[in-house]
Amino acid sequence: MAKITFLGAARCVTGSRYLVEADGTRVLVDCGMHQERPHRERDWEPFPVRPDSIQAVLLTHAHLDHSGLLPKLVREGFHGPIYCTAATREIVQIILLDAASLQEEDAEFKKDRHRREGRNGAHPEIPLYTQFDARACFPQLTAVDYGQPVALGPNAEAAFFDAGHTLGSAMVRLKVRDGGEERTIVFSGDMGRPGKSILRDPTVFGQADYVIIESTYGDRLHEPEAQTVSKLAEAINWTARAGGNILIPSFALERSQEVLFYLNRLLMQNAIPHLAVFLDSPMAISITELFEQHPEMLDEETRGLIRAGRSPFDFGGLHLVRTVDESKAINHIAGTVIIIAGSGMCTGGRIKHHLVTNIARPTSSVLFVGYQASGTLGREIVNGSPEVRILGQDYPVRARIVQFTGFSGHADQKQLLDWLGHIEKGPRGVFVTHGEESAAEHFAGLLAEKTGWKVSVPEYGDAAELK
Repeated sequence: MAKITFLGAARCVTGSRYLVEADGTRVLVDCGMHQERPHRERDWEPFPVRPDSIQAVLLTHAHLDHSGLLPKLVREGFHGPIYCTAATREIVQIILLDAASLQEEDAEFKKDRHRREGRNGAHPEIPLYTQFDARACFPQLTAVDYGQPVALGPNAEAAFFDAGHTLGSAMVRLKVRDGGEERTIVFSGDMGRPGKSILRDPTVFGQADYVIIESTYGDRLHEPEAQTVSKLAEAINWTARAGGNILIPSFALERSQEVLFYLNRLLMQNAIPHLAVFLDSPMAISITELFEQHPEMLDEETRGLIRAGRSPFDFGGLHLVRTVDESKAINHIAGTVIIIAGSGMCTGGRIKHHLVTNIARPTSSVLFVGYQASGTLGREIVNGSPEVRILGQDYPVRARIVQFTGFSGHADQKQLLDWLGHIEKGPRGVFVTHGEESAAEHFAGLLAEKTGWKVSVPEYGDAAELK
C-alpha cells in the first residue's frame, strides 16, 4: 500500500520532510532542519529509515527548513539524486556551506564559553555537519526544468512547477503506482503570493488525489503591499530622527532581495533619507547576484528593469559587506545606518552581533520582515520579551520593535484557499503542514467546512495510506 510519512513540518513551521513509499520505491520530498527550539533535537536523531533505501530526494527550494539536513542524509548513506531546479541547485550550495560554517563557528564559540564558565561540555558542542559534509552532497544535486517529467524508477514520476516563493522554488507533482493504481500527490512546498513583485505567480493545478499544503499564514491575511511599504518608510524616518540604527534581520534568500527592492523604490521617491545601507551577509550578496543571472524566473516588471540596466537590487549608498572585520566596523559608525543581516529569525549569524550593540538602545529599531517561528530569538523579541539572551548574555529590549506581515513570501489564508479552489474534483485527502499547530488546525477546519473534503493535520511521525 502506498503511504506518506510526515518526518517534519508537522504541527510546526520548519523541518519539512515527507517520505513517500509505493511498491518498493521510496522518495523523500525535502530534507529540512527544524529551527524551533523545542524541535531542534530531532535533527540530531538517526534518520527514521535507512538513507541508502531512498531512491531520490525532491527538493522544493533552498531554504534551510527544506534543505538543511541534506548533508546529514548523505553522510548517513544516501547515494541517489537530489532533484531541484537549476536556480535552487546554485543557491542551496551557498546556503548549505554557510550553514555548515555557522555550525562549526557556533560549536567552537560554545566550547570556549563553557570552558571560561567552568562548565562541562554541553550538547551540542560539535556541529550537526561540517563544510566537508555539505560539499559531499553537491555532486548529487541534479537540475530539472519546470514541467520536465523525472522518472524515479518503474513506479514513480515527478515534475516541478513554479511556486512563486523564492528564486527557483517549486511545487512538486508526484505520480506513484501501487497495485496497478496510480495516485497523483501535489506538494505545495512554500507557496508564494500572486501579484507580488519580483517573482512570477504560483502554478495552479486542476487535479490531485492528495495534496500536502503549507499553512504558515493559514489563520490570517496579509496587509496590503502599499501599507507595508508605507510602514517601512515610517519606521526608517522615525529612527533617523531619533539618531539610532535600523536593523533588519532577513533571510538571505528572497527576503533580503525584496527589502533592497523596496528600499530602492523609497529612495527614488525620496520617501526616506539617503542613509548608508549595509547588506551584511556574504550569502545574501551571492544570492542577489543569482537573481540577475536567472531573469527567466522573475516577473515582467523586474525583467524589464534588469534589461534596461537598472537593477532593482542596487542603488547609491548600498554597501556589500563580506568580511567579519567589515561587519564589526559598522557598529563604530556615527549616525544612522540601515543594516540588513541574517539570520531572519535571529537564530544565528551576524544579526546577533548587531543586536548586542543595538537592542538596548531606545533610539534604534529592529524591523522584522519575515515569519518568526515559535522558540526562536526573533519570536521572543516580537512577542515583547523585556529581556533576551544573546550570545550567552542577557540584554534588556529597549529598541523599537516593528513587525511586518506584508513582506511575507508565503500565501495567506485567502490565497491558499483560492489555490486549492482550482482543483476541479475534490482530492481524496488534504494534509495541512508547515504551520504552527493553531494555524494548521484553523486552516484545516475552515477548508473542511467550505469544501467537505477530508482534511487532516498530521502529527510528527504519522503515516497515512494513500488509498
